[in-house]
Amino acid sequence: MENGKNLKLMKFKLKKITDDASYRQFYRLYKGNKTSIIVSSQKEKFKNLVVYYKINKFLRQKKILTPKLLKEFFKQGMIEIEDFGNISFNEYLKNKKNKYNTYKKLINLLIKIQKIKPKKTIFLNTKCKINFDFYNLKNLHKESDLFFNWYLVGILGKIKAKKYKNKIRPLLNKIYKKIYFKNTCFVHRDFHASNLMYFKKKIGVIDTQDGIIGNPAYDLASLVDDVRIKIPISQKNKIVNFYLKNKQKDFNIKKNKFIRDFNILSIQRNLKILGIFYRLFKRDNKIKYLKFMPYTWKLIELRLKSNNIFDDLAILLNQAINKTVRNKITFK
Repeated sequence: MENGKNLKLMKFKLKKITDDASYRQFYRLYKGNKTSIIVSSQKEKFKNLVVYYKINKFLRQKKILTPKLLKEFFKQGMIEIEDFGNISFNEYLKNKKNKYNTYKKLINLLIKIQKIKPKKTIFLNTKCKINFDFYNLKNLHKESDLFFNWYLVGILGKIKAKKYKNKIRPLLNKIYKKIYFKNTCFVHRDFHASNLMYFKKKIGVIDTQDGIIGNPAYDLASLVDDVRIKIPISQKNKIVNFYLKNKQKDFNIKKNKFIRDFNILSIQRNLKILGIFYRLFKRDNKIKYLKFMPYTWKLIELRLKSNNIFDDLAILLNQAINKTVRNKITFK
């Protein structure tokens, strides 16, 4: 009975945390002096809860710090996981004059993740399994189509958007076919500073549910060309070179081909981001994501200049969306 009394006396408090770009909602649960995170998802429960938990467990087994599952209520659309606190590396980097030293630690973590031999299938139990997808041509287009179907339609209307999609999509297809490196490693798919937590002087990784088997340049592009953090091109190059220098120890990387893959995937990812952020604004009334759009365009423009394979794409994008529209952070 004494334990029961203590349990009743313990103070429980639930506080909502800011939503992310998914269907999930997050709450911090206060239990006395301890805290945990409640993740709630009434849509796409399997991916947002079951897959998230299982990929976290898979990575933890490989010595990558991800949130531990404390309790599961899958049928009710909730799980309780370990709390990594409030300090993401997005926040952490704001207070750092020398950001490069911090990025080196993040790159070392990325290389550690990429050393993991990805399994095509993770079994939850004998009846339930997760099949990792691959970053094939179909999936690359599925993501960049968000740019046409949401951003372009929202800005230009359906008729003009379709006209430009019919011109730009075949160009993207030719460009995607030039990707050199194979799908050989686990790709987080959203490996940027806001999904990396400063926790007990370590780096915790969150939002793993979209993991896929893909190109090693993808997560590097996510980190270096992060739409939320502005860093000079000289520092971007320095970070990429640090990655290549340390990766060379494990793989025979052909630098020029890798850099081209990096630029292709950065453009592909940021076109997708424009589509997702416009969709979050239009469909979900999440206006805060619009402020990132001008810099997202700056990153696309930067990478378009990197190689002449992007010349025709740059011309068509310039025809479709002018500088004034690219710099807008308010839309109807």
